[in-house]
Amino acid sequence: MNLKKFGLILFLSICISLPSLKAQQGTLPAISQDYFRSPLNIPLLLAGNFGEIRSNHFHSGIDIKTNQREGYPVFAVADGYISRLRVQIGGFGNALYINHPNGITSVYAHLQKYNPLIANRTKKLQYNQQSFAIDVSLTPIEIPVKKGDIIAYSGNTGSSAGPHLHFELRDSKTEETINPQTLGIKIKDTIRPRISAFYVYQTSKNPFSEFTPKQYYPTFAADNGKYNLGKTGVINVNGEFGIGISAIDQQNGTSNKNGLFSTTIKLDGNTVYETVISKFAFENSRAINAYIDYYSKLSSGRVIQKGFAADNPKVKFFTTLKNNGLMELNDNKIHQIDYILKDIEGNESVLIVKVKNNPNIIIKNRPKDGVFMSYKTENKFSNQSLSLKLPEGALYNDFYFDYAEKAKPSYAASKVYQLHNKYTPIHNPFDLAIKVDSNYLNYADKIIIFQLETGAQGGIYKDGYVNAKPKTFGNFCLRVDSVAPTITPIGLKEGINLSKQANVSFRISDNLSGIKSFNTYIDEQWVLAEFDSRNGKLWHTFDEKTGFGKHNLKLVVTDNKENTKTYSINFYR
Repeated sequence: MNLKKFGLILFLSICISLPSLKAQQGTLPAISQDYFRSPLNIPLLLAGNFGEIRSNHFHSGIDIKTNQREGYPVFAVADGYISRLRVQIGGFGNALYINHPNGITSVYAHLQKYNPLIANRTKKLQYNQQSFAIDVSLTPIEIPVKKGDIIAYSGNTGSSAGPHLHFELRDSKTEETINPQTLGIKIKDTIRPRISAFYVYQTSKNPFSEFTPKQYYPTFAADNGKYNLGKTGVINVNGEFGIGISAIDQQNGTSNKNGLFSTTIKLDGNTVYETVISKFAFENSRAINAYIDYYSKLSSGRVIQKGFAADNPKVKFFTTLKNNGLMELNDNKIHQIDYILKDIEGNESVLIVKVKNNPNIIIKNRPKDGVFMSYKTENKFSNQSLSLKLPEGALYNDFYFDYAEKAKPSYAASKVYQLHNKYTPIHNPFDLAIKVDSNYLNYADKIIIFQLETGAQGGIYKDGYVNAKPKTFGNFCLRVDSVAPTITPIGLKEGINLSKQANVSFRISDNLSGIKSFNTYIDEQWVLAEFDSRNGKLWHTFDEKTGFGKHNLKLVVTDNKENTKTYSINFYR
């Protein structure tokens, strides 16, 4: 069957299936465990599993190890068609998406290169858009694929920390990402989750924050996945409290410390809290910062998974949630808590803890000062220097907002404004506007909002203020960016003979607002240049467009404040 005929049949089958999917209001039909094949022809060992805790997000797929090398064939896991071609600076790097007739989309990321057909199509799209980074949707008849077709080769592009294949399965309609191991992608796993520490948080009916008192207890492994607190005995609590845990999961054949699949907490045999990480929406991925003890992670690097939910948790992992998982004892009896961890293969570990109410314990909570902000509403703060607005739903819990002004640094165009602190997570970016001092109005279009903790936040000047949308609280000031990016050629000079070189390369960087665009021209014609944001390396690979003779090469790099640097030389091929 030729590709066009196959594509038409596939398109019609998908169209016929759409009404039934719609009738189920986004639910997927039953999928057999052999519908999807492995995306690689090597044993699947994981460097990262689904839903594990990453920096500011839940991991949306599985990271499959590729023996610390690139170039393994990557296969279509089922029949379908290439629905999206995406090349990113950072992020997924080279990625592609396949829509399947059963309502699932498979995603393959950090690819070294595509197969020749897809590579040629990608290059044409990049030339049409005159951009290295592209994100293009395709129709069902353009690039159909069959289960087992080689679609690409594994790599290390984008924000990858080493060679591997990032693989996802998504609901094509809702875009929710689904644990591939629930849909037949098999990973050998006979290892129980491992528990390293237990925590008690004395919440005392106050919203959780960095000031919530907590106690740490080391854990000790016994037989058959049982854990205890050793000689600690009975833990005394007073009033409402929550608990947390430090734990990891591992799979056979790898030492990588991966995340948990299922967590259950029982008080005297009754389940008060349970999560199962089988799927989630990308819009809620940042809610990981409410799922963990955010302060602990930032201040010490210790990841503590809380056994209780925020008032506005965002994620929908909870299969049981009583009083947000918070507990309170009202007698003088000893009670038992079972903390049960399971991986997707059913390997189980259980920590058993004894607790007892002690009303004589003194609990110190932070005084309620500052500006009260509620997670239920939009919140605003303003004065003569700035204004901020938090959209409704941006907060995970109520809190009291702190504000302070600090002296103007020598490098800044304003004072430093302390907007609460970095230890209180927020789910959505907030609107921040900082007034420009009259001495800097001539540079208004070059001013950005700069966060001392994380760097440039961008900025648009309007009506005397610079506006941006930071994602975290912290310390902010205005800075002027009037310096163009830097271009450092690698092994180039005027009049060089490049006839024996396959490519030409540079390193580019920017000191403040960040690189907005780069464009490479040979003889005034735009040519494709690739870029690795991890090391700032940019290169162009010569092709048939550059023939024998003398040529002019020009590279133009622009930052986010429209400062531009141009490098130009003549060379020979």
